[in-house]
Amino acid sequence: MTSFSMGVPEGVHDLPPGVALPLESNLVFMNGVSFTKGCYVGQELTARTHHTGVIRKRLFPVQLLGPLPEGGITPGTTVLTESGQAVGKFRAGQGDVGLALLHSEKIKGPLHIRTTESGRVALTASVPDWWPTATK
Repeated sequence: MTSFSMGVPEGVHDLPPGVALPLESNLVFMNGVSFTKGCYVGQELTARTHHTGVIRKRLFPVQLLGPLPEGGITPGTTVLTESGQAVGKFRAGQGDVGLALLHSEKIKGPLHIRTTESGRVALTASVPDWWPTATK
C-alpha cells in the first residue's frame, strides 16, 4: 500500500512550499502541528483555523479510473464535478493513485480531470480509516 492510498503526503511534490497549509494537508492528524509550542511561520493562521474548526479543503487520497495520459496527471490540474464545477486540484500521484486538495463537502459525487478537450479521467476520493471520526 502506498502513502498516496493512505492519504499521507510526503515531500515537496505533495506539500509544495508556500502553497500547502498544515491543516488542509492533514498534518495535525499525524501530530505534525503543535498548538502549545513556540512560534513558526503561519502559526497564527493555523491556530486560528484549528480553533474555529472550519477547514473547507483537505488533502484526500484519490483513485484514478480509466486510461491515464502517458505522462500521468500534471500536479495542479483542476478536479471537476460532473457538471464541470471546480472542486480542487490534483496534487501528486503515481500510477492510478494520488492525492488531491478537494472541498470536503463535494467529494461524494462523480469527479473527473479533463485530460484533453474531449478526454477525461474519472476519480474517486476517499476518507482514510486512520482519520479522526469527527472529521469524516
